[in-house]
Amino acid sequence: MQDVALASLAQEAGLQVEWFDFNGTARVVSPDTLRAALLALGLPSATAGDIAESRQRLRKPAGGDFVVTEAGAEIALPGRRLLLEDGDVRDVSGDGPLLIYRPGYHRLECDDRIVTIAVAPPNLPDITGLTGRHRIWGLSAQLYALRGSGPAGLGDFAALSDAARAAGRAGADILAISPIHALFLAEPQRYSPYSPSSRDFLNPLFAAPGVGREPEGGPFIDWPRASAARVARLREAFDRFEGDGDFERFVAAGGAPLAGHALFEALHGHFHAQGIAGGWPDWPAAYHDPAGPAVQAFAREHAREVHFHLFLQWRAARGLADAQSAARAAGMGVGLVADLAVGLDSGGSHAWSRRDELLHGLILGAPPDAFQAAGQAWGITGLSPTALQRSGYEPFLRTLRAALGPAGGLRIDHALGLGRLWVIPDGAAPLDGVYLRQPFDDLIRLVTLEAHRAQALVIAEDLGVVPAGFRDRLAERHLLGMRVLPFERGGSGGFTDSAHWTPAAAAMTSTHDLTPIAGWWRGIDIAWRNRLGFEGDTQARRAADRQRFWDATGTGAMPAPDEPAPVVDAAVHQVARSACEVAIVAIEDLVGLEEAPNLPGTIDQHPNWRRRLPDTIDGLLAAPATARRSMLLRNERPK
Repeated sequence: MQDVALASLAQEAGLQVEWFDFNGTARVVSPDTLRAALLALGLPSATAGDIAESRQRLRKPAGGDFVVTEAGAEIALPGRRLLLEDGDVRDVSGDGPLLIYRPGYHRLECDDRIVTIAVAPPNLPDITGLTGRHRIWGLSAQLYALRGSGPAGLGDFAALSDAARAAGRAGADILAISPIHALFLAEPQRYSPYSPSSRDFLNPLFAAPGVGREPEGGPFIDWPRASAARVARLREAFDRFEGDGDFERFVAAGGAPLAGHALFEALHGHFHAQGIAGGWPDWPAAYHDPAGPAVQAFAREHAREVHFHLFLQWRAARGLADAQSAARAAGMGVGLVADLAVGLDSGGSHAWSRRDELLHGLILGAPPDAFQAAGQAWGITGLSPTALQRSGYEPFLRTLRAALGPAGGLRIDHALGLGRLWVIPDGAAPLDGVYLRQPFDDLIRLVTLEAHRAQALVIAEDLGVVPAGFRDRLAERHLLGMRVLPFERGGSGGFTDSAHWTPAAAAMTSTHDLTPIAGWWRGIDIAWRNRLGFEGDTQARRAADRQRFWDATGTGAMPAPDEPAPVVDAAVHQVARSACEVAIVAIEDLVGLEEAPNLPGTIDQHPNWRRRLPDTIDGLLAAPATARRSMLLRNERPK
């Protein structure tokens, strides 16, 4: 009976007790997994008494002072006065239904409280509405991989400005970049852009210091060496900095969250220098409480170091804004498209300062699918849906606004997580996870509202095990899905004609987790997987796929496996001519590179997040093969 009660509580809390895998096989989640997930939601379930108490706690109303709706929807709240965001005041004490057509955050005065009402528009404008152009194209690049005009060990926002100018001159409207969230400055070996310390602040290593010189890096970034050189240059700039009004305004606008992040970075550097690696759980217990006396004493005694980290955030934020200005000045209709990582490190800045917002004891991942037969465990955590609803979605809005920043668009990594997250108890295998339902309707409305206010394009990564109807819900609001060329197949495994791909989507040649087209044609990914003992495609299956690919995209005789150049041309042309409003070509594909930025399932076995581009974007675009592919994009999507 207790297992029945446990399953009932789990379902009420948003856990999917039964699910179907990518093969259509029915699966049942184990009681141990359910108990671990419930505990992370603040709902103990070890005994029958725990279950009864958790059920009562779950049924208490939460977040009643914040309502999310959409324009024109009936709002069932008895109010007296409506205070619209623009200052207008309406008497709503009559008997008729309350209807609000104006998007924004409005306040309703009720008899006993004031309720904030977030009103989203029904959808975002299409690309024509955003840019005045019917079909646009752009490039994607890993920011760290960019080469600037001078010697440097890794890319930065100055190199991004140069890249944006070059891409704009080539006719692109978009430059999509890898995540730029704050990592751990004192631990440069933790350089995965998808495992941030905080998504609300920036990686200061991308701030262009503007003084001194750094040793030029080779084809791979040596993160500890490059980081040490970059931080040394930034400290030189800080030592010469005398302060100005813009910096003071930035710090004041950032308020307590920015000050807390700077304090975390100073503490993390302090303890790391003492040989205490890892995040805040490894610090002495007195420093676990951000408001505790030990932390406050540290802040006073190390005020200059805290000030340095505030300076770094200011330099990074101004560099990012300059890069977007450069993109728009170069004629880009959208400019930079930032990338919002799906989760964050449980030992980082966000978890230290606001740990009640997160899912403790659970990590995010994905169940087994056709791409990863063993499933995935990403080593990160995410926002708790109960905490979101309790706080009026403040953590989500803060992160969303930070990610949009000055950019012209946003890619939401693993957007399936807006509807449900695959959560795995610490130490368990990916298969032993459970789907946790998210407040999808509210989240998708808030994304629409914030993008509307920023007049930004939104790309929602809809890859993996996609729930029925999910893509339709995105399309209704004109949030663009992703149509990635290697995945666009028919029932028989053949590649589909891109003329029939979804219009409200971004067509792409590949992603950061895929081998570029040239490497796929050569079988570079198969060689890597064989070398590491991973399951995956065989050479026989790849030979059949080459034929399918060429049948769908190419003309004439099929090139040999060691002749990828015409195949890359055909792939770029297939994406360029697609029905999708947006076409994005990875710079690796435009150039014809063969190695992937990242190989999922590896950390040190593959040089993840370390490969540098062989030249500046300007230089790469001038090469004959790259110029030919750029012309394919311009011809299919003229301005």
